[in-house]
Amino acid sequence: MMRRILSTTLGAALMAGIASAQPINVTGAGATFPYPMYSKWFDEYHKALPNIQINYQSVGSGAGIKQVTEGTVDFGASDGPMTDDQIKEFKAKRGTNILHFPTVLGAVVPIYNVPGVATDLNFTPEALAGIFLGKITKWNDPAIASANPGVKLPANDIVPVHRADGSGTTYIWTDYLSKISPEWSSKVGKNTSVKWPAGLSQPKNEGVAGQVKQTAGSIGYVELIYAVQTKMSYGKVKNKSGAFIKADLASVTAAAAGVTMPEDFRVSITDPAGANAYPIASFTWLLIPEVIKDQQKKKVIADFVKWMLGPGQKMTPALQYAPLPAAVVAKEEKALAKVH
Repeated sequence: MMRRILSTTLGAALMAGIASAQPINVTGAGATFPYPMYSKWFDEYHKALPNIQINYQSVGSGAGIKQVTEGTVDFGASDGPMTDDQIKEFKAKRGTNILHFPTVLGAVVPIYNVPGVATDLNFTPEALAGIFLGKITKWNDPAIASANPGVKLPANDIVPVHRADGSGTTYIWTDYLSKISPEWSSKVGKNTSVKWPAGLSQPKNEGVAGQVKQTAGSIGYVELIYAVQTKMSYGKVKNKSGAFIKADLASVTAAAAGVTMPEDFRVSITDPAGANAYPIASFTWLLIPEVIKDQQKKKVIADFVKWMLGPGQKMTPALQYAPLPAAVVAKEEKALAKVH
C-alpha cells in the first residue's frame, strides 16, 4: 500500500522531469534523533525514484552543523536550531544563508536500568536535574521515592549516562533542564555539547541506550524510538500542569499545540503548557543552504522536502514520531521558495 501511495504521488514529479536517467547523489549529515525516520524516508524515496540517492550520515547534530557549514555535505540536520553565531559563521564561509525546515516532532525520554524495578517510574523535573547535576546519587532518594509511592526502590548508586558527541538530543535535554532548574541553567546551560557534572558518556542515541542496558543503576536519555526498539523502560515526566506524562504520539503532539512558529522556524517547545503535553519534546530540522549552486541537487532537495511535508508525514506514527502541525507544513511550503 505504501509503495502504491509513493508511486502515485511521485508519478507526476517523474513526468515533470524531477529525475532523469542520470544518477543524482545528494549527501547530508547530522542528528541521530530522527535517523530512523530519515532512513525510512530516503529509502522509500530512492525506491520510487531509483536514480536519486540521498546518503545521510547519522553523526550527531553538532557534526551535522559543522559539515554543512564547511560545505562537505549538501544539507545538515539538527535537533537544536543553529545559534545566531553559527548562522553568522555559515554565512561567512558559504556566502549565503542557512534555512531551517522542521521535519517531525519527537521526544527525549529518561531510560533506566534499576535492579528489581520493572514498572514505569515517575520523574519530577527537580529529580532529573538533581540526578544529572550529581546531587541525587541513590535510587531510593526521597526526590525519586516521593514520586513513586508503593515502588520498592533500591539503595543502589545512580549512574547518569549522557552523550559524548555533539548532539541535538543533548540540546533538547539540556534546554529542558535549563528551563526547570536555575542551578542547571547557571552551571551547565543548554547546548549540543556541555560540561557534564557527573556520569558516563557514550556516542549517539544507540551508545547511550547500550550503556544503560548493560549498567545496573544507570539512567540516560534517548529519543523515544530508541527506547521502544531496545525494549527499555522509560519514565513518565511531570509536566508544567503537574501531571506525570509518558511520551507517546498524543502527548508529543500536545506539546506542539498552539505553538507560535517564527519565520525562521527556530523554536523550542520543551516544558510547554497543556495538561496532556509531554515536557521534553521538540521539532527536528533539516538545515538547507538558501543558495544551492548545483541546480540538479537544488531541485532534488526541494522536491524531497515537498514530498516529506506531504506523503512522508503519513509514515511518522509507525516510527513513534508525531507529524507536523498543518499550520507548520503550510508555512514551510511557502518558505521553500527561498531555496534557489
